[in-house]
Amino acid sequence: MTAAIEGHELKRYYQVKGEGFFAKPTILKAVDGASFSLESGKTLAIVGESGCGKSTLARLATMIEKPTEGNIFISGADPHAHGGAEIPRLRQDVQIIFQNPYGSLNPRKKVGVILEEPVIINQNVSAADRRRLAETMLDKVGLRPEHYDRYPHMFSGGQRQRIAIARALMLKPKVLIADEPVSALDISIQAQVLNILMDLQEEMNLALVFISHDLSVVRRIADQIMVMYLGKVVEQGEASTIFANPAHPYTQALLGATPAVDPKLRRERVKLTGELPSPLNPPPGCPFHTRCRFVQDICSSTAPPLETKFERLVACHFAEAAVES
Repeated sequence: MTAAIEGHELKRYYQVKGEGFFAKPTILKAVDGASFSLESGKTLAIVGESGCGKSTLARLATMIEKPTEGNIFISGADPHAHGGAEIPRLRQDVQIIFQNPYGSLNPRKKVGVILEEPVIINQNVSAADRRRLAETMLDKVGLRPEHYDRYPHMFSGGQRQRIAIARALMLKPKVLIADEPVSALDISIQAQVLNILMDLQEEMNLALVFISHDLSVVRRIADQIMVMYLGKVVEQGEASTIFANPAHPYTQALLGATPAVDPKLRRERVKLTGELPSPLNPPPGCPFHTRCRFVQDICSSTAPPLETKFERLVACHFAEAAVES
């Protein structure tokens, strides 16, 4: 079966100007070698602290940016081949929901216009059919037909995010990228939006790339997990395997910091020491060694490869010690 979306050794580097007048430019490695494969109907969660490269990876997946190295494939097709000739067609298959429901909707346009805009740009559909499709999508996300003629400021944050979901699904995509879609919402509204996403994923057989820093949300929705730190993948595998017994010290710290009502899901708190290093000047060797409780001399000189251990991919010289802890 062809994957709905694949990434092969994706890298995205940016050249950043130095602070001084004569300073040489610095290379920022926002994403430094990420690979994944996601089938229709499945969810890949990408997790990590701010600045780890999650949103950059989302921009690569949605073809907003081109990888510095590596390849992205949408249903087996490389959008950047042949001078990017396939990008307009493939962009219809990959849609994104942004984090901020207050900033992602044009306040000057009515909801109906916002929903129909992707269809007007990409497809030849009559005005009557566009309106029927928009009202159908509003219904799918729990809103009413009369909301079609209202402006975004007339809705709550949760309702605005539902509108953003409806807009993303107007073109009936194969892949949906959700970049922190519930982090700006009240906790009571988060569950409603997540339920809508999961119901629509099942109904439309969507491949969902879910970006989040909140592992309590990820635990509920993910089939696979990719944990990133300073642009690198440090652990990747089936969600059930990683949640049951994380093999990287960073994943352990993320899970230990996640509140859990069920005592069976609570883990010993692993406190991270030190600050997150600057991505402009990452530490040598393992990027996590400055904050790791298992650090040894080899960690500061040699970067661990991402290799299969304990039924998942993990980049750690002392994964065995982490699993046994």
